[in-house]
Amino acid sequence: MSRLVLMGGGPHAKVVLETLRAAGLYEVAGVLEPGAAARSLLGAPVLGGDDVLPRLRTEGVTHAIVTVGDNSLRRRLAARAQAAGLELAQAIHPRAAISPTARLAPGVVVMAGAVINAEATVGPLAIVNTGAVVDHDCRLDEAVHVGPGCALAGGVRVGLGAFLGAGVSAIPQVGVGRWAIVGAGAAVVRDIPDLAVAYGAPARVARTRNDIRSEDLAE
Repeated sequence: MSRLVLMGGGPHAKVVLETLRAAGLYEVAGVLEPGAAARSLLGAPVLGGDDVLPRLRTEGVTHAIVTVGDNSLRRRLAARAQAAGLELAQAIHPRAAISPTARLAPGVVVMAGAVINAEATVGPLAIVNTGAVVDHDCRLDEAVHVGPGCALAGGVRVGLGAFLGAGVSAIPQVGVGRWAIVGAGAAVVRDIPDLAVAYGAPARVARTRNDIRSEDLAE
């Protein structure tokens, strides 16, 4: 069984940790959380900050999973793990329903009760949270976060770094742009542009984000 470290010790990490334990595919060596007050997270030891990654590699830790909800930060932490020679692991709960024709990239997290249907594509570092439905032919790009209870109909496209709040629904074939935010409970019935913040039923654009790092915009 490969040894794995979690990068991030906040509330999101608790759910990922229990997902990993339920799946039983990795031995969890511990959690990385700089300046953490607690010495453990649900029984997993806190090992220090990201600076210990090279040492962990020499101690037989081969995989990492980034356990932070911030989409931009998740990408940066993943790059640090890979630079230290670690592979990105998946955390897929055994009570998720995933089509054999769906494609899930490294670093993906799929929580309990989620459904991912035929020929859907889930990009690196994406999160499909508790009870979310990603229907046939959907495409989630890198570092997307689909919140709890979302329902994406067939062929929905979600761009790099976009965040869908809890309970968002989307009709077939619509798109959500790169680094967009769609507020909880919104109904997406037309395309949402890049960097938009949208909410409501139907979802309407309220403003444009100006908080995205230039490095993220360039990729």
